[in-house]
Amino acid sequence: MNNVSTPLANEQPLTFHAPHKSPAAKARVAQRVWTVQEIKELLELPFNDLMFQAQTVHRAHFDPNLVELATLLSVKTGGCPEDCGYCPQSVHFDTGVEAGKLMGVEAVRAAALEAKAAGATRFCMGAAWRAPKDRDVEAVAELVKTVKDTGLEACATLGMLADGHAEILRDAGLDYYNHNLDSAPDFYGDVITTRDFQDRLDTLVRVRNAGVSVCCGGIVGMGESRLQRAGLIAELANLAPYPESVPINHLVKVEGTPLANQADLDPLEFVRTIAVARITMPLARVRLSAGRQTMSDAVQALCFVAGANSIFYGDKLLTTPNPQGNADLELFERLGLKTGQPVPRP
Repeated sequence: MNNVSTPLANEQPLTFHAPHKSPAAKARVAQRVWTVQEIKELLELPFNDLMFQAQTVHRAHFDPNLVELATLLSVKTGGCPEDCGYCPQSVHFDTGVEAGKLMGVEAVRAAALEAKAAGATRFCMGAAWRAPKDRDVEAVAELVKTVKDTGLEACATLGMLADGHAEILRDAGLDYYNHNLDSAPDFYGDVITTRDFQDRLDTLVRVRNAGVSVCCGGIVGMGESRLQRAGLIAELANLAPYPESVPINHLVKVEGTPLANQADLDPLEFVRTIAVARITMPLARVRLSAGRQTMSDAVQALCFVAGANSIFYGDKLLTTPNPQGNADLELFERLGLKTGQPVPRP
């Protein structure tokens, strides 16, 4: 397996020191290193050619009609000291989101059981911290155990982790840790100033070395160029190994945030990004994530054709709206899609 993480000259390669145990990692024999230019050329293919290539890769590795349902719950909302320009939970912006305390075990258990009854197979918990303290991680570990007791996969996104934190979560049964790169390195400072890109990579190393599967993606539509979208995908695809789960988010514009008036991204450009993520990370679950509320059924259908095989399912994503579950299931029925846990074929 290639341990070169990025084609960008100023970036340090990520080398993971612990063997990874996920089915996707076991299935890999070799991993290609992609240049930003190669990925940009993929994004610029004629749309039909790009879709054909993405669908071919998807069919080679997954059941093309099987989609994972994941539910996201904000277990600790608001009060985050970061200044991420897209986020309504930042203390720097007046968005009407009030800071709350960490949810208790019984409330999380009830939410997890409700999600399972609705068909979800993965339960993701988000907490608005820059970096949790030891006591915070220990408290979330109890929530992880609670979710695992329901039979669901457990995922958490808590911010930047210190040494030893990933191991605590792993021992509690955590399956995935989400920590998005958000954007290409050369666009990162335009959106966030309270941390840098390397901080994100450092947490990913800790998660991977603890043997926890990585959920890592980004956000498109924040004003980045196509070349910078290519740079984001290159960073993800050249992680060694690349993430098992890759959420591709469309910017949700929230009043009060710096990006509230950002110009809309062409929906077909979003579909292209999904397709290129599938081509460059063939064994990952590519998740159609935030922003579906404003997408037409036709655009979502194109995303599934492009290789998306996971969605966030439920009426709310942390603090922003999401299509209602019934609407998703109705769309799946019209498209002939099934729900379940996509497992990559060797």
